[in-house]
Amino acid sequence: MLHNNPTLKSLIDKLWNKFWSGGISNPLTAIEQITYLIFMKRIDELDTKRKADAEWTGKKYVSLFDGTYKRVGVDYNPYTGTEKEKLQSYPKDELRWSYFKELPAEEMLAHIQQNVFPFLKELNGQNSHFTKHMKNAVFIIPSASLLVEAVNTIEEIFKEIERDAEENGQAFQDIQGDVYEMLLSEIATAGKNGQFRTPRHIIKLLAELVAPKLSDKVGDPACGTGGFLLGAYQYIVTSLDRDKKYAVKDEDGFWRSSTSALLTNNVKEALDSSLYGYDIDVTMVRLGLMNLMMHGIDDPQIDYMDTLSKKFNHAELGTYDTILANPPFTGNLNKGEIDSESLTLSTTKTELLFIDRIHTMLRVGGTAGVIVPQGVLFGTAKAFVEARKILLEQSELKAVITMPSGVFKPYAGVATAILVFTKVANSQKEAPKKNEYDVWFYEMEHDGYSLDDKRTKIEQSDLQDIIQKFKNRDPAAENDRKAKHFFVPKKEIVNNGYDLSFNSYKEEVFEEIEYEEPAIILEKLETIEVEIQNELKNIKSLF
Repeated sequence: MLHNNPTLKSLIDKLWNKFWSGGISNPLTAIEQITYLIFMKRIDELDTKRKADAEWTGKKYVSLFDGTYKRVGVDYNPYTGTEKEKLQSYPKDELRWSYFKELPAEEMLAHIQQNVFPFLKELNGQNSHFTKHMKNAVFIIPSASLLVEAVNTIEEIFKEIERDAEENGQAFQDIQGDVYEMLLSEIATAGKNGQFRTPRHIIKLLAELVAPKLSDKVGDPACGTGGFLLGAYQYIVTSLDRDKKYAVKDEDGFWRSSTSALLTNNVKEALDSSLYGYDIDVTMVRLGLMNLMMHGIDDPQIDYMDTLSKKFNHAELGTYDTILANPPFTGNLNKGEIDSESLTLSTTKTELLFIDRIHTMLRVGGTAGVIVPQGVLFGTAKAFVEARKILLEQSELKAVITMPSGVFKPYAGVATAILVFTKVANSQKEAPKKNEYDVWFYEMEHDGYSLDDKRTKIEQSDLQDIIQKFKNRDPAAENDRKAKHFFVPKKEIVNNGYDLSFNSYKEEVFEEIEYEEPAIILEKLETIEVEIQNELKNIKSLF
């Protein structure tokens, strides 16, 4: 992990400083341009690896860089001062990172601007989500010197990744994810639209709790850079590697197999077409598409859409088997824009509306893992109570896991909770009359990192205990309200105003303290007073 590799961190800081001093100081603009470069390198390496794997196994593989790239260029006549459209052709092999990185500075900048970037924008064909959302993307690195410095620094970063992978045995792809996510974290610093990056170990925790399967349609209605979709993908890939033959255990105790090349074509196609994400920021959509493509998902289904608005595609309702999400929860929407046709809550608060939306997107029997601010658990306003009714009456609320406020530092200090629930009805009218069950509560105290802004790795972690206890939970055995995890009957929660806060049901343990008799305390105070008076007399005698 990057936390333990100062060389990688130093190189990434160096990259940021180059862009800052080179005139690109907006974090979102900088990350977008850096991502384009990393994407160029990663696509080249991924294609080379797949080509080698195909040669080794004897399978057929058509390289992304086979053939000729044709585009409409401009032929300028200096004598007449006129321009004329001209069809230009370039060998795709010259559009690789490994080719253009060796070009002279000015030639490299022109080649990327005129040939490489236009090619990448059309990489997945005219009808793909990637091509649609890259249509208006621009490559705006302003100078050849900044480009060369950025290319060289990215080369150093990837070499350090390879060295770290060899020495520490961590999958290359996972370390690269750390690098990319550290870059993405700069976006969160600005707190744009209430968005902030979900730590990867928390994403892995949610994936373990919800346990998506190969056949599932997996969604995230506010996907940002696609972290939860990638987490679901890697969880499913690992579940297929039943003997953990290709899996690596990370420092948070999660087993993950990231060798997607081991998947059969049919399985890979099924996986690639089962992940769906939406976001209201087109830059986030582009970053999410590239993030998933860099991790081996060829044609991600990430699209631009405000899933809370009237523009939401109602054909998506009731179609998802699994949803993993950490939607933004600091916003208030314009009431006239909210999709009142399919959303039932009368509120403008995004943290409540997303609970409603996620429930409507799930099929009956589908399961969601969602991160919410803890205020959702106990808010007394009508909309808060109605949101919890959706979780308890129209769903089976399986788990409420409270997390300490430092989990999202340094980007946000808000205390949050994980909700895991399975949909049982589309509406309150359809809800089963006898829908009685017990809700599992767990109070996370440590996530494996210090809860200050530095987020240093520590030994204490509840993550694996949460997974183990959740998968083996037993209402009959877990009824000690003094423990950090226990069950609460749904009926009790309903009678308590649908309150889901952990402390409403936990029994506090009070330690009895024995005090001395008042007479003894007074006697001691008198003795101390005499000693002080004597000491003062001694001091006065010195003068």
